[in-house]
Amino acid sequence: MTTPELPGASSQQTAPHQQPQFPPMPPRYGPPSATGPQEYAKAKKQRNVIGLVALSAAIVGFIFACIPGALIIGWVLLPIGFILAIVSLFLKDKAKGMGITALILSIVGTIVGFAVFFSVVTSSAKDAFGSGDTKVSAPTAEAGGDAQAAAAAAPAAKAGTRENPSPIGSVVESKDWKVVVNSVTLGASDAVVAANRFNDAPAAGSEYILVNYSATYVGDDANGQTPSFVSVDYVTADGKTINAYDHHVVAPEAIDSNTLYKGGTATGNIAIQVPTATTSQGVLAVRPGMIADKVFVAVK
Repeated sequence: MTTPELPGASSQQTAPHQQPQFPPMPPRYGPPSATGPQEYAKAKKQRNVIGLVALSAAIVGFIFACIPGALIIGWVLLPIGFILAIVSLFLKDKAKGMGITALILSIVGTIVGFAVFFSVVTSSAKDAFGSGDTKVSAPTAEAGGDAQAAAAAAPAAKAGTRENPSPIGSVVESKDWKVVVNSVTLGASDAVVAANRFNDAPAAGSEYILVNYSATYVGDDANGQTPSFVSVDYVTADGKTINAYDHHVVAPEAIDSNTLYKGGTATGNIAIQVPTATTSQGVLAVRPGMIADKVFVAVK
């Protein structure tokens, strides 16, 4: 028996379990959305472990580079941080932020470390050779009446400069040395030549002068220091410096260069060859220590 068809029904029946047909979807343009778990993990940069280690080394190295007593630790850690920072920047799919920070910090830390190092060296040199602070006081009573009169007649301007040299007998003192120019003998060529058979006569237009001075060590170095740390030079009227080593001669009663300890004093002469025409117009430059300030003393 034939089942009658309902009005409006399709003449074609759907097969059992057959999926209904839908119209095709319009095409989608552009790349697929990376919202899935795998796509998200691939898009996000992974943590850079080497960069983290480099940053840690750079931070600790920077801190130690600022501490004078621990500079060596900073100098070990900063290069390590620098190298690891460069390595971290070349790792693929790794975050670069910590590596860049470590690189900058290691460079800045190295600069700071060198600044601290030179500061320590300068401070150590001052402790070893004396400070740069130099003071000058009036001649003692033993220096003679002429020196006392010169000191009394000195203008109010600061004494000890080339324009206003301190008088003979003035005490020039630093943290480690106390120096007194006792006398200056002009025209001492005959005495210098006669002092040693190997001494040469002065050059034409020049003469020797003898400077007698005392150097007393007042520092605290347990090993002592030698009077060679003190210098007494002659400065010509036109500003040229001449020292005793420019012409090698043995001065009569030359000053001893053996090591002195606290309270020890060496007294003696040095011979300096100076231009004859302007001998009395020059001044002496006295430095009581290798890095102490100079004080200028008159030659008469």
